[in-house]
Amino acid sequence: MFVAILVFLLLLQQQEGSLAFSVTTSTPKISVPENQGADLKCSYSADFGTPRVEWKFRNLQGSETYVVFTGNPTGSYKDRVELYSGGLRFIKVTRADTGEYSCDVSNADKFGEAKIQLIVQVPPSPPLCGIPSTVTTGSQVILTCNDKDGSPPSTYKWFKNKTPLPEDPSKFAIYKNSTYTINPQDGNLLFASVAKEDSGEYYCTASNGFGSPASCAPMLMEVKDVNVGGIVAGVIVALLAVALLIFGLWYARRKGYLSKNVNESKQMPQYTRAGNISEEADVSSALVKVCCLQCLSLCPESFSLCH
Repeated sequence: MFVAILVFLLLLQQQEGSLAFSVTTSTPKISVPENQGADLKCSYSADFGTPRVEWKFRNLQGSETYVVFTGNPTGSYKDRVELYSGGLRFIKVTRADTGEYSCDVSNADKFGEAKIQLIVQVPPSPPLCGIPSTVTTGSQVILTCNDKDGSPPSTYKWFKNKTPLPEDPSKFAIYKNSTYTINPQDGNLLFASVAKEDSGEYYCTASNGFGSPASCAPMLMEVKDVNVGGIVAGVIVALLAVALLIFGLWYARRKGYLSKNVNESKQMPQYTRAGNISEEADVSSALVKVCCLQCLSLCPESFSLCH
């Protein structure tokens, strides 16, 4: 009998020890619509006595702030939250309140905490889409889609000509030659090397499980080949213009319309006509090289024309 009582007391002591200085919550995850109230519950064991209770908030970007400090709501929370015996009550939540809350309980030498995830439900709004109207064959192209209002954050789907694009095109024969990838979290549709068959009408939808999915207006993206003929014609016109400029400068110099500075003429030795011709040729050659360098900077395809 004595042994049984001793065993019972030991088990009771062990159970009490396992519950000593504990902080718990019955609401580890709460999801409520925007502009409604929410109760974040937090309880602690009696051995804390009369502890200090504080509440912290960490938003989706990782920034942390106090909601309750030294027993009082802080800053913008003063008119929106209140403490009660069982935890923290939001009178009205906003989408900015989505994140993780920490109930911290402490006394002189003990500490415990309980974490609560709050999700404020906000349906997605029509996303902003970035879709270029014209792109060049073989170039890298990014189509963007972003919903700034949805809470929790929206995920995205892309459509081409009203047909959904699969996230993994390699699994479908019709898309086996496609080079695109879709990121459903950030909404980007990336073409590593866009082809003419990628031309079409594109739009995306945003959804987060609350309300109806929202989409942007369809926009046409046209894939075109490089206009080599236009580039060559432009380079030829530029070279002709520079040639006329060089001829005009040479003619004006020969006729004496571009006279040298009087002081320079006194200091510089007189040249023979052969020397002048050589100097003019050097100037013309230099101007042609400068022109070609300018053309190359604007159009690399013109390299062969300058040689």
